Amino acid sequence: MVSAYITGIGVFLPNEPINNEEIENVLGLVNGKPSRSKSRILKNNGIKSRYYAIDPKTGKQTHNNAQLTAQAVHNLSKDYNLPLEKIECLVCGTSGPDQFIPNHALMVHGELGCPPCEVIATSGVCCAGVTAFKYGYMSVSSGLTKNAVTTGSELVSNALTGIYFQPEIEAKIQDLETKPIIAFEKDFLRWMLSDAAAAVLITDTPRQDGLSLRIDWIDIISFANELDTCMYMGAIKKADGSLQGWREVENPEEVSQESYFALKQDAKLLGENVVMYGIQKGFTQVRDKHNLKPDDITWYLPHYSSEHFKQSLHDELVEIGFHIPFDKWFTNLTYKGNTGSASIFVMLEELMSSGKVERGDKIFCLVPESARFSYAYMHLTAI
Repeated sequence: MVSAYITGIGVFLPNEPINNEEIENVLGLVNGKPSRSKSRILKNNGIKSRYYAIDPKTGKQTHNNAQLTAQAVHNLSKDYNLPLEKIECLVCGTSGPDQFIPNHALMVHGELGCPPCEVIATSGVCCAGVTAFKYGYMSVSSGLTKNAVTTGSELVSNALTGIYFQPEIEAKIQDLETKPIIAFEKDFLRWMLSDAAAAVLITDTPRQDGLSLRIDWIDIISFANELDTCMYMGAIKKADGSLQGWREVENPEEVSQESYFALKQDAKLLGENVVMYGIQKGFTQVRDKHNLKPDDITWYLPHYSSEHFKQSLHDELVEIGFHIPFDKWFTNLTYKGNTGSASIFVMLEELMSSGKVERGDKIFCLVPESARFSYAYMHLTAI
């Protein structure tokens, strides 16, 4: 295998940042009522501003997911002098493609209009950007291509607008006195997620005019064999923990009445497992596999959905004897939001642009995905 390097990152955040007071004006009310849980969720997650592909004045969508992603690639192309016709492999990961078929990566290729090349899509939630990145890394490090552009992107705002939940409210109008708002597991994510895209250039040689990041290793571990589904869309969760998908429904009206296509999360299952599994079960495996030591890490980039988890992540690391002090942590959750599969690369781009990274620095990245509890771990070296 040859070495592979990150030699450029492009990011696109749509429109102007939206603060906490503006969110419901942009996403809209459900049943004409303010959310009862919004303030509590925002206090816990610590997010102060985020970006939506929605015009706050008109309420109209400004970009689709393929357009967001293509713009990140264009920004990469412009900032790092990468002609689009030179791209040999394009790999795109997202949790929310604009349509089921064709796949997201093909739609991005169509938006870019660049010459024929290998085009691959990966699916998932927060790990989808890393699985795309790993495919690009393997393509370059195996010698099959000299470069790859990989992306992580999310367009979630259009699935969080108030009108999206109205059919469920109207179907249960008789229950409004006892249940005047949408269920917490659906309302929870309205205040947690936002839109962004990031594109990463992987090449078989480092840059000649600045820092590159050598990709040392990437490990992805799933615990779906041990835990129930935690976050889901296109289904409802039954009492036994199994999912009933929208195609299993006999009465088509039930799909809208039960908000099958609302993004939902089992907050209790999340809180009980996401940190513990990520550190005590997943991280201990990669620590031992790669003989990783805390003093070897210069920068720690953890993707987490909420500031609520920051102390827990720290304490779990301490418990396994792997203390990483907070002055080594880097995150931009509070002012760029939780952008799912794009988040880790949005963080990495900002860190690399900050001037704080020096030659020889070791960067460790952790990306948990709550959908069915999978985790991505990456180790990079600045050269």
